[in-house]
Amino acid sequence: MFSGGSFLLRTRIVRFSEYGAAMAIARFPSLVIDCPDPEALASFYGALLDWEVKTSDGWAEIRADYGQCICFQQVADYSPPRWPGQEHPQQMHLDVVVDDLDTAEAEVLALGATRHQHQPGTSFRVFLDPAGHPFCLCID
Repeated sequence: MFSGGSFLLRTRIVRFSEYGAAMAIARFPSLVIDCPDPEALASFYGALLDWEVKTSDGWAEIRADYGQCICFQQVADYSPPRWPGQEHPQQMHLDVVVDDLDTAEAEVLALGATRHQHQPGTSFRVFLDPAGHPFCLCID
């Protein structure tokens, strides 16, 4: 998350000659999120993104039709991040693009998210998922 203002993203393509000019080493990286209840958190994000939810003991994942995946793993003695402080750092967060912040806010609150009291920007809003991870709804 950033504290407003503008920023510049630089784009570059890195290729390794031993793999060929247009061949990726891997594809569809997945993000694995620690949490106390993988099924509950997968259900939350599955509903948010309209992705299929699959669960097993201590593990859950959501997957888009095109293959992208987010996974959730159960962690004993889970302690949620405390953003924006760094006593329990966020370590990562998800940004998701929405068409309308007000409409999307109502929908994620109905799913079980909590709006964070600290809102540092105007083109995005910060929420906590049911396990306490920060995520942002963004309009750009």
